Amino acid sequence: MARRLRAVELDFVESAPLRLVFTGEIAAPPKVVYAALADDVAGWSSWFTGVVWATSTHDGREREVRLTGGTRFAETVLAAEPDAHYAYRVDTTNAPGLRALLEDWRLTPAGGGTRLRWTFAADGPAPFRWVMALARPGLGRAFRESTRELDRRLARQ
Repeated sequence: MARRLRAVELDFVESAPLRLVFTGEIAAPPKVVYAALADDVAGWSSWFTGVVWATSTHDGREREVRLTGGTRFAETVLAAEPDAHYAYRVDTTNAPGLRALLEDWRLTPAGGGTRLRWTFAADGPAPFRWVMALARPGLGRAFRESTRELDRRLARQ
């Protein structure tokens, strides 16, 4: 059963009780990387580890995502700044423990490519935060694998 989470705004990325930040580089320029993040939401399932289905709704203002294992998210896009910033919060989910979740993607030029920073900002009860802190290495590995796959995918285009 889906539960409604607390509606957080962009400043939550700095104040969240749990903040996991990961960075990586992609050879493609920010414009191309941003398009893969924001314009090709359905394409996430081909490069982001764990995403089995994703779609953009309401003219790109919202997203629906399904993960391996059946976790579902309904999200609202909070930032869509071409070539620079893409962020969304989870409004409803069937994932246990979450009270609030915002994911923030920052893109900066790095030579001819893009430096990508993903911040996973969340709130939940202490046991949830403890488990997520333990899961940090796995999330980092998933981010690195996903970044490499996105890099390969964009190079083929």
